[in-house]
Amino acid sequence: MNEDQPNKGWRSKLHEIIYGTHTPAGKLFDIILLVLILYSIIIVMLESVPRFDKKYHDFLDISEWVVTLLFTIEYILRIICIKRPLKYVFSFFGVIDLLSTIPKYLSFFIGGSQFMTAFRALRLLRVFRILKLVRFVGESNNLIRALKASRTKIFVFVFFVLIVSVLLGTIMYMIEGPEHGFNSIPHSVYWTIVTLTTVGYGDISPETALGQLIATLIMIIGYGIIAVPTGIVSAEYAASKYGEKEVDDGRSCQNCGAEIVRSDAVYCRKCGERLSED
Repeated sequence: MNEDQPNKGWRSKLHEIIYGTHTPAGKLFDIILLVLILYSIIIVMLESVPRFDKKYHDFLDISEWVVTLLFTIEYILRIICIKRPLKYVFSFFGVIDLLSTIPKYLSFFIGGSQFMTAFRALRLLRVFRILKLVRFVGESNNLIRALKASRTKIFVFVFFVLIVSVLLGTIMYMIEGPEHGFNSIPHSVYWTIVTLTTVGYGDISPETALGQLIATLIMIIGYGIIAVPTGIVSAEYAASKYGEKEVDDGRSCQNCGAEIVRSDAVYCRKCGERLSED
């Protein structure tokens, strides 16, 4: 039993429903909660559309009050059915729950505060608990390690791109000049970065033949440049996940048949079975 769950009585049953997801009632409770959160966020978004708010203002206001009252009841129940209420109140989800509940009440005193209910989107993080996606934490750790390992290479790459952008921006300023919209070197560097990343806002464009030729080259280079950081991180991610040892093609798990990736592996990465040494 959870250390914060009361030992018996209705509080224990309520705790199991609200804080647990291993029972049908607990899963249903969290799913209903997520639906209410989504509904509330949709209401806030629709309220920000003047034409829609003018036509359905009363309905949206009543809906928001109903959802706010339900969240208030839920917040109170969470405090009641736990042994250490302050632990929940000052936890991440406790603070988010409070911030997503009080804005509607504050709207009596502060105009526009009801739009703070967008904080409810953060409560959707509970979906990770409901769907039991804890197994993906290991994958996220691998990605973080890969990003840390490749940060120096990415920094050097970005610095190189900035140097190229300054050089090409200066060249475009000299070729096109203020008469074609390239009013300054910083403005030209901005155009170079926009073109290099293939965004292409279109607010500035070269008009001379030479300028258009350089712009074409920048666009082509841009496609190659975009792929470089992805390749760096992917290589580090693969090294982080599988290690630098070669794949042992001659071994497989006797229990599940999975291929053994690391030659020094003792246990199967898929089922956890101890591997034979031969």
